[in-house]
Amino acid sequence: MDIKKTIADGANNMGKAVEHTLREFGTLHTGKANPQMVENIQVHVEAYGTTQRLKDMAAITTPDAQSIVVQPFDKGAMDDIRKAIQSANIGINPVPQGNFLRCPVPSLSGERRLELAKRATQMAEEGKVRVRNARRDALESLKKAHKDKVITDDDLKRSEKEIQLHTDKFTADIEKHLKTKEADLKG
Repeated sequence: MDIKKTIADGANNMGKAVEHTLREFGTLHTGKANPQMVENIQVHVEAYGTTQRLKDMAAITTPDAQSIVVQPFDKGAMDDIRKAIQSANIGINPVPQGNFLRCPVPSLSGERRLELAKRATQMAEEGKVRVRNARRDALESLKKAHKDKVITDDDLKRSEKEIQLHTDKFTADIEKHLKTKEADLKG
């Protein structure tokens, strides 16, 4: 058994959990325009009979802090994109302007900010659970190797400490990003 590889795989999975949590945070509307708010919206295009993510169908930019501009690669899909953004229920109402859609990002009410802060805390907790699951998987693998007498007691103890250090680091990362997100939500 390669102990270093097991620990590295566990740390890698923990890193992926943090990345996933950051992508989730990106979907939260903080009152500032951000392409992540709309890029994963699923758009059903009648002409093609398919459904795709918005970012695969259009260029998404933020010319200022209060608006998102969506410029479809195929102008014929503009109405389908507009409908998809409206039905995504993210509080954005796209306005067609020539060959693009301007999506004004409304300011947040105090009540909505609190709601989103709770959602961010929930997302962070889910991320921490993913980190702990990665720790559990790595530890189970090491304990099995120890039980099968493939690694020594000392190797197991040392590995457990190292995995715990990674767990603490990635959990702290999530906590730090949560604090940043909460500060953004407070305005």
